[in-house]
Amino acid sequence: MKRSKTMELGVGLFMLAGILGLLFLGLRVSGLTFTAPSDTFQLEANFANIGSLKPRARVTMSGVTVGRVTAIELDTEWYDARVILELDAELEGQLPRDTTASILTAGLLGEQYIGLSVGGDPEMLAAGDTIRDTQSAIVLEELIQQFVSNMVND
Repeated sequence: MKRSKTMELGVGLFMLAGILGLLFLGLRVSGLTFTAPSDTFQLEANFANIGSLKPRARVTMSGVTVGRVTAIELDTEWYDARVILELDAELEGQLPRDTTASILTAGLLGEQYIGLSVGGDPEMLAAGDTIRDTQSAIVLEELIQQFVSNMVND
């Protein structure tokens, strides 16, 4: 009887460790954290097509995460997508005005994120400014459609 209770306790602890591991993995993959947000500032960027970009997507520079997408909304003046980026405060006043924002994909069918590439303009972006030079997402379905239509027309 004592041996079965010890085994039940061991199995229970093993199951608890497995559930906690899955919870931790889920939080890491989703990008959610329990840490307090550090000092940040916001920039905007307009894209003709955002593909499957989602709020809380990463913003990177040279592969290093420097911020997150906080909101995506429709710009009713130009009818394109306005993406609001929240970047680390240490970058405020450090990004040239000709910085490029591109929507990139991690792997072939992975998550989409925004990659920033700095330019050489001596003027810097300030909080609330808009990144003018953007590259929209490459949508796999559109590429396949173009390929098929080119095959049919040839």
